[in-house]
Order: sequence, then C-alpha cells, then structure tokens
Amino acid sequence: MKNRKWIQKMLTLALAGTMLAGCGSTDNAANAEGEANKLEGTEFNLFTWDGMFPQEVLDGFEEKTGVKINYSNFDYDEDMLAKLEETKGGDYDFVIADDYILEMIKEENLYQALDTSKIKNWGNINPLYQGQFYDPEDEFTVPYGAGIPLIVYDPALVDIEIKGYGDLWDPSLEDNVALIANYRVIDGITLKTMGESFNTNDLDVIKAAGEKLKELAPNVRVINDNNTQDFLITGEVGAAFLYTSQVYEALSARDDLEVVYPEEGLGFGIMAGFIPSDAPNADAAYAFIDYLLEPEISAKCFEYIGYYCTTKAAEDYISEEMKPFLVVPDTVTEGESIQNISDEAEQLHSEIWNEFKNACD
Repeated sequence: MKNRKWIQKMLTLALAGTMLAGCGSTDNAANAEGEANKLEGTEFNLFTWDGMFPQEVLDGFEEKTGVKINYSNFDYDEDMLAKLEETKGGDYDFVIADDYILEMIKEENLYQALDTSKIKNWGNINPLYQGQFYDPEDEFTVPYGAGIPLIVYDPALVDIEIKGYGDLWDPSLEDNVALIANYRVIDGITLKTMGESFNTNDLDVIKAAGEKLKELAPNVRVINDNNTQDFLITGEVGAAFLYTSQVYEALSARDDLEVVYPEEGLGFGIMAGFIPSDAPNADAAYAFIDYLLEPEISAKCFEYIGYYCTTKAAEDYISEEMKPFLVVPDTVTEGESIQNISDEAEQLHSEIWNEFKNACD
C-alpha cells in the first residue's frame, strides 16, 4: 500500500499539472503549428519501387503537412545504391529498399542515424522485425513490410498434419510438393530442420544440409518461382512452400487450404526505409516516417502492398478479411532474416541447389 507522503506528493504534482495544463496545451499547439509552418511549401523526395503506397496515403500526407511529394522509382536495389553513391547520399529524403542492400548502405555511410525523439510513433513498430542483421541497434532503419514464405496445404490431399518444414520430407508426400525456386530459402529451411541458422557460414553444416535436401527430391513434383500457388489451387499438388503474395493468392482462391507457420521458426525478408546521409529535407522525412507509423495509415499501406504488417499498433486496424494474410499470429515471437553470407558459403549453396534440381528431374 502506498504511504501518505507518496500520496501527498502525487496530489501536489497533480495540482501543478492542472495549473499548467492550459499553458502546456497552448505550447503544444504552438509547437505543432510551428512544425507544420516549417514544412509547408517544401518538397519531399521519396525513392522506392512503384506502387508502394495507396494514393490516398500520399495525398493525406500532403494535405496534413503542406509538403509536395516527388515520388521517384527504381526497379532494382542495385540501381538505388548506384544513385545514392552518385549523389553521395543526396537528392532523396527517404528511401525504402530490401534488407540485404541496407547492409551496403551502412558500410558506405550513405544514411543518417535516426533521432527517434522526432518519431512519436516509434513504439508502434513490431519488435519481431527490429534488431536485424543490417541494423542490429535500429540505428537508421524503419521496417516497412515483411515477406514470409510459408507452407500451404490441402488437407484432403495430404495424410498428415503439417506443422513445420520437416514434415515436407514425410514419405506420404511423395510427388506431392511444390517449391519456390529460391535456393537460399529452400536450402535455408533444410538448415532449420537441423536446428541451424539460415545464415551459417559453416561449410560442413551446409554440406550436411545439402545431403538432407536430396532426400526431399522424391516428394517434389514442381520447382517453380512464378505462380507456384496454381499447382496447389488446381489440386496438382497437396502441399506447397510459397512466397507471401502466393500464399495470399492460394488462400484467397480456396478457403479449405491450411497455412502453416513452421514450428522450426520463420524466415523472412524485410523492406525498410532510411534517410540518406545528405537528404535535402530530412525534417519532411521524419514527418513522413511518423505519419506512416500511425496505426490507421499503416493498416492502409499494408493492405495495399500485401506484405506482412511490421507496425504492431496497426494490426487492430487491418480488416478481418485481410488479417490472415498480413498479421503474424501472436504465438510467433521469433524469426530470422536471410542475410549476406561468405562467398564460399554462397557458392556451396549454389552447387547444392543444382544437384538438388537434378535429383528432382
């Protein structure tokens, strides 16, 4: 039970707060108006892929701040990196790119460290997607969507309950599995069945995973990167390991399919935004980041782009129809992003993949 002195102190502070409330609200309003006036009439240079935001979200930011958005696009992360190298981190105020390229952005000092005191909605981010290899201290990036490959299966065509990657090796699934054609991902889920990291550089461990992967070959009917979900939808296979967008397509087409969050742990790729080192309007970038992290705004963005929601506070605002495709269950608390590894390990993965494909033919 709190003592009398503590209660008296709280009452005193409460009274002081009441007396100052009028001044505080006036000051806050003045500060907000000052920030708006500071940005009004300026331009904000946004650089990412095409189609990353619903138009209403971009329009809403312009209306809220008076800032004009210049939206420029690139096709490949490497093109973005070349542009930033050319301008020495200038020309653009906010860039969204894939996780692997962000490691290079950091190495070349083409970013600004974030002042999170300028981002009041910083706490809305889902911690599952923070502390990643490209930014372990969350120094300069803001996650904006995650791609999570998952298993989807048809219970009517499968004799077992699939709970994880390891179940794909079950003999009952002979000639009944479709896989995406991303060798790091497929080699990676094999490593996960062995209790290893997607990103190990231990060549002996990778070789052992290669031997185990060959044992999956009899179960594989299809290896295909495009529209892999169609083989599941049409009943040509009973189980498939699919990209995020393909999972959405499969579950949208057939509500009798089951999706699996593998018990060995998720593997994911993250898109994230950052402020370049010499951004001409960093203040507008901070305002845009804060705006994107508003729960309602985030929900609109993720429903539009179809990637897993990286803003925890936005999950309640995503429609019930879209939640199964965009929100990771609360039971999932860990995941591992696939990152850059040594050249030797990368080469070995490539060799293993070719051997596996030959075994599947």
